[in-house]
Amino acid sequence: MSTLSNKIDFALIISATNANPNGDPLNGNRPRENFDGYGEISDVCIKRKIRNRLQDMGEKVFVQSDDRCDDGCDSLRTRAANCEALKKVSSGKNLNSDEYARAACKEWIDVRSFGQVFAFKGENVSVGVRGPVSIHQAVSVSPVDIVSMQITKSVNSEGGKAGKSSDTMGMKHRVEFGLYVVKGSINCQLAEKTGFSDEDAEKIKQALLTLFENDSSSARPDGSMEVCRLYWWKHNSKTPLVSTAKIHRSLKIKEKIPGKKPMSFEDYQIILDEIPEAPAPEVYDLM
Repeated sequence: MSTLSNKIDFALIISATNANPNGDPLNGNRPRENFDGYGEISDVCIKRKIRNRLQDMGEKVFVQSDDRCDDGCDSLRTRAANCEALKKVSSGKNLNSDEYARAACKEWIDVRSFGQVFAFKGENVSVGVRGPVSIHQAVSVSPVDIVSMQITKSVNSEGGKAGKSSDTMGMKHRVEFGLYVVKGSINCQLAEKTGFSDEDAEKIKQALLTLFENDSSSARPDGSMEVCRLYWWKHNSKTPLVSTAKIHRSLKIKEKIPGKKPMSFEDYQIILDEIPEAPAPEVYDLM
């Protein structure tokens, strides 16, 4: 595999319809929003979905969720301890951090993509890996309306009580409609250190295009979360003249009818400013 030789910037437009894109555990699991009422999806949530999709593609992933564990390891410590490549470079008192990082990056695609801190209590391992793939938290284009619904369960969680207990009552929250933009980039200098390749970049792209496959839940029923469009800028060099911030600003999304609440992707106008120094992006329209 060839190491990534051209910097990449990207912007992903996704929609949520009657779904909870990312619940806030500190706020009763209500969909995340900022103080101005704009919806948010954390970068951690987005990376989790990318890791899940990479697993579905048959890739080895270090940070696995419990319900998707495919190697029998019940923790990150166990997964690292069971890796033969890491055992070879971590045996003995003198740990070579560079060799350890290279072995981890070669073993797991998410480590060489997003980076990882290897530091486990009671062990002499303390290795940090910086990954080339950076992802911003997603923010909605317009303020979102959050709808709350009280629900009840038909059975008690605990038996032996007369009548239904208080835990039969609950709340569900959803965003009526929200259009979110995920921005990110892939850095060549960091890709050289982790061994991230052009082939890996294509896998990240495919994960973004299929972000919500096998991701349905009670909070996000099938079809409620949708990938609308992906813009993928592949530059002509490792360090292009145009900054990532300027590339991201070139994508402008506005409501077609100001003052009218948008309820679909079609209610927005998307404008992409031309930047002479930058290549035209690959555009993947899934609508």
